[in-house]
Amino acid sequence: MSFSDDIAKFAQKAANNADILVRKTVIDIGTRLVNRTPVGDAKYWKSKPPAGYVGGHARANWSHSEGVRVVQEYDTIDPSGAASNIRILSSVPIKAGGKVHFVQNSVPYIQALEDGHSKRQCPPGGMVALTATEFQGLVNEIAGGLK
Repeated sequence: MSFSDDIAKFAQKAANNADILVRKTVIDIGTRLVNRTPVGDAKYWKSKPPAGYVGGHARANWSHSEGVRVVQEYDTIDPSGAASNIRILSSVPIKAGGKVHFVQNSVPYIQALEDGHSKRQCPPGGMVALTATEFQGLVNEIAGGLK
């Protein structure tokens, strides 16, 4: 094997590791956001909920996009977060490195939840703020597992 072959092999491995690192990071961030989003429970409300209310609309609205932020509100509920996690997982490409990724939620009240409107379930400081503080540690952990 020549020196140029070694360099090409190293460059390919670095590119593959970047793809893995970015993909796993985006998926993990998305999962954390989905799982930390509070699910409404009408028994804790001060006012009467709408007829037929079922919590999970905010959790159902986490999504991923690449290159541009997509503002889309899904007309569904997902109290477990499973559908949102699958949506995010399936939308992050295998070749994720070198691209801009967005994990977003378009429900009009997501900022209120982040700001502590649902004190019963939202992490202190908010689901996004907590996830942001964990970002570097998450990246370091994923990078440490790469070969």
